Amino acid sequence: MMSGLALTSVVLLGIASQCTAIKVYTDWEKHALVGSDVRLSCSFFSWHWTSAEVTFSWSYRPDGAKESLSIFHYTNGAPYIATKGPLRDRLDFVGNPSRRDGSILLRSVDFNDNGTFSCDAKNPPDISGHPSNVRLLVVEKVPVQAGVITGSIIGVVLGLLILVVAIYYLMRFLVARRVFSLSMSRHGKKGKGKEGSQQRQASAVMDPAKLKAAASEKKKQESRREKK
Repeated sequence: MMSGLALTSVVLLGIASQCTAIKVYTDWEKHALVGSDVRLSCSFFSWHWTSAEVTFSWSYRPDGAKESLSIFHYTNGAPYIATKGPLRDRLDFVGNPSRRDGSILLRSVDFNDNGTFSCDAKNPPDISGHPSNVRLLVVEKVPVQAGVITGSIIGVVLGLLILVVAIYYLMRFLVARRVFSLSMSRHGKKGKGKEGSQQRQASAVMDPAKLKAAASEKKKQESRREKK
């Protein structure tokens, strides 16, 4: 009895060691313009190499509905699109199973396509996992994403910083230019004053009348001293 239990435990442990959980990934939410085509991505993570028996299954639950509709299945290397349902004529398989991609394309979306799409993947022996859901919102205008707003704000802030730095250096240049101009103007005036004084002295030396007047004045001063 004990040997049978031991053998069962070994078999179960062997199966558990071969089968690990698989993680399926989709977008959390997808926006699409009415009348456009939208790609619904699905991929998975598995510890094993991609198996030739990999499968992908898509289901769709419209807004307000309680039950989901099977719309797509990929198995044995071939895609199968459901022949019934509101999406049957507008679905295409655009994935690459060898790269763990089970994406589908929904063409000409309409407001009635709003709902939840679920993707499930199996990669034997990894078959234990949970489907991943993506919410489709068909709108007239795609809303601005938070990342775009953040990027715009950062761009504006950087632009303002660059403008402030440019103004700072421009003001420094203008002040330095003004100081240089004033300095040159003062040196020029000093030079002109000194040159004018030298010219007046030279003109006095060269003028005979002024020399004669200066000599006469000198004689008068000497005559006054003698009388005293």
